Amino acid sequence: MDSATAARLLDLNKQFYQTFGREFSSTRQRLQPGVLRVLDRLTGDESILDLGCGNGELGRERMRRGHRGPYTGLDFSLLLLEVARHGWEDAPATFIRAGLTTADWEKRVVSSTNQPFDLVTAFAVLHHIPGQDMRLNILNKVRGLLREGGHFIHSEWQFLHNEKLKSRIQSWEDAGLSPEAVDAGDYLLDWRSGGRGLRYVHHFDEAELNALAAASRFRVQETFYADGQDGRLGLYQVWEVV
Repeated sequence: MDSATAARLLDLNKQFYQTFGREFSSTRQRLQPGVLRVLDRLTGDESILDLGCGNGELGRERMRRGHRGPYTGLDFSLLLLEVARHGWEDAPATFIRAGLTTADWEKRVVSSTNQPFDLVTAFAVLHHIPGQDMRLNILNKVRGLLREGGHFIHSEWQFLHNEKLKSRIQSWEDAGLSPEAVDAGDYLLDWRSGGRGLRYVHHFDEAELNALAAASRFRVQETFYADGQDGRLGLYQVWEVV
């Protein structure tokens, strides 16, 4: 994928979340079963960096469970961060507005928190990042933000397992792109709440994620599926720093 195509895909998703941020947030008031499973494994004292935190529901659920480890949420959407900042009471939380494809996002995290993290999460995030090089760049930065023995836990949307979601796949011409310009596994999906929008999504499989982990010097500790009616709408992996 060339840089112009990657930039177009990033801009497409940026426009989507700026336009439909509130509508999107209204569909994310409850955490997915796979995310709850991740929370169940925590002690409550972990320092967590939540990449693509959206409306901050992960952090609020930690607070409801009595977790008191510091929480940092990062997202590029001002609309979603406005929602995320509400309802924290006295729990330790920091929010940073930055996109994962900006050059210095990890430096902003370090300057705002001044600590390595026990856990970095990215739920339904990596599948919005176009191209292998860009993904590896982000993953290497994630690794640098984790303490020794820290973990990176992420989920990827398995929309091809759902016939209704498959029906939302659109032609690349709708985004001004040709099918030859994008990578295998790249799709354009529409959005129908509050208007029509378009989103870029990459469909990962286990083998592709395993290769990414190895290339960024992580070890895949666990893989599981969850979410949706059949329990296979989300592919989750737990990576450990090697």
